[in-house]
Amino acid sequence: MARNKKKIVILGGGFGGLFTALELAGAGDVTLVDENDHFLFKPMLYEYLSGEVEAWHIAPSFSELLDDVRTVRGAVTSIDLDQRSVTIEGRPAPLTTDALVLALGATTNYWGVEGAAEFSLPFREIDDANRLRRRMTEALDHIQPDAAPQDTRAALTFAVVGGGASGVELATKMADLLRDAVKRRALRGEPRVIIIEMTDRLVPGMGGEIREYVERELAEQRIEIHTQTRVARVEPNVLTLEHNGRESDIEVAGVVWVAGVRMNPLIENLKVEKDKRGLIIVEPTLQVRNHPNVFTLGDIASYPDVPPTLAGTAQLALQQAQLCARNV
Repeated sequence: MARNKKKIVILGGGFGGLFTALELAGAGDVTLVDENDHFLFKPMLYEYLSGEVEAWHIAPSFSELLDDVRTVRGAVTSIDLDQRSVTIEGRPAPLTTDALVLALGATTNYWGVEGAAEFSLPFREIDDANRLRRRMTEALDHIQPDAAPQDTRAALTFAVVGGGASGVELATKMADLLRDAVKRRALRGEPRVIIIEMTDRLVPGMGGEIREYVERELAEQRIEIHTQTRVARVEPNVLTLEHNGRESDIEVAGVVWVAGVRMNPLIENLKVEKDKRGLIIVEPTLQVRNHPNVFTLGDIASYPDVPPTLAGTAQLALQQAQLCARNV
């Protein structure tokens, strides 16, 4: 009977992929493919940055979480939907499957801004938080104990690009950490944390009451808000902004980029029906049109019957995972 088990391959170990695997465990020969060897509870990545939780609290290994599911660590380099095969970097032969689940998620969108991908820091993974923490520590270490207040402020200038919920939460965590470090080291002055937002308001899409609360909190923490401002380019230690048609440079110790996401490049290259945003259009069963043995969920899928305001949330991914597993 073991030889007759159907092969199921799940690409992506985020909320959608992991919980699909959990639902399918034991239902066939199930394989989960991900670039990492662990799941990440991304809503608490901010608490990891601040040291409130450890990595093992929010990033358990797949081997701890999954029984009766094989895990393969590696980057997917190509997907053949007709053959239902997946090529993984470093593996001599592709994985073939009876049912393929696409849950690859989105990637950081730099919007074509010059230097953004090279010189700014994303904030999506454990390693991203580690790099940001090191950058903040290095900036603090360069400040002399007798430095003037303005020198401390200049050395600890950090910009967060993106004024959505992620950018706001990240900026407040960074300001808290830097302010506490300045106090512990008995330095004079205070850090400077800036939020850059292209639209005319923070947390676009949220209600006015929430926005007022957010703005009050940011004001209390003395976090600068630059709305209607575009990032023109990012260079090492220099951020160029454009506002009202004029450019200005800000010397920075670091730039963190949380200004939205883009479609995974692997999905961009798939020849399937997509919506205007490049998302794969799926049937109510989560099957890809014209590919009944291929299922898609999460940030890369478009569900015509689901309000767009629900897209991109972990809660929706959990519901999709249950539906996807049942239909697989």
